[in-house]
Amino acid sequence: MKIDEALALIRPVPDFPIPGILFQDIAPLIANPKAYEAVTKEFAQTQSPFNLVAGIESRGFILASAIAIDSAVGFVPIRKAGKLPGPIVKRDYGLEYGSDSLEMQVDALTHLLNPQVLLVDDVLATGGTLIAALELISDLGGEICEVAVLLEISALGGRERILAAFPELKIRALVQI
Repeated sequence: MKIDEALALIRPVPDFPIPGILFQDIAPLIANPKAYEAVTKEFAQTQSPFNLVAGIESRGFILASAIAIDSAVGFVPIRKAGKLPGPIVKRDYGLEYGSDSLEMQVDALTHLLNPQVLLVDDVLATGGTLIAALELISDLGGEICEVAVLLEISALGGRERILAAFPELKIRALVQI
């Protein structure tokens, strides 16, 4: 399946989860094995070498773990607060309606001499979640080679916020809306 055909399976859902939001449902895409494979292979063909894939909870896990398998590298979860055992590092970030936190285990990258991380999430909106994840990876000694997202909501300015904090970073979105 061609990548454009795969991306056409993303279904817009108006007024979900609240009125005024146009939710982008990736369930039809990931339910179709050929579409899921097309997206995974597209992400894995980055120009930046990586030896680890990190995914942000929860829909980032769906994409990142498949990319890691396709690329024969490991996967590291970046989770919401309170979901990981053992010593963790934590980053708080702001939301339109409050704040939240992301965490990683302190030893998540220690098995690699020079961790080069492809960071994956489903959506780039305001950039807050991705900035927190980027800071966590940096705090643990990882080099972020690229951020890969399925969808970018350009009007919310997330790319600009991320690049203000990480000016050399490559950000790739398969769909911009």
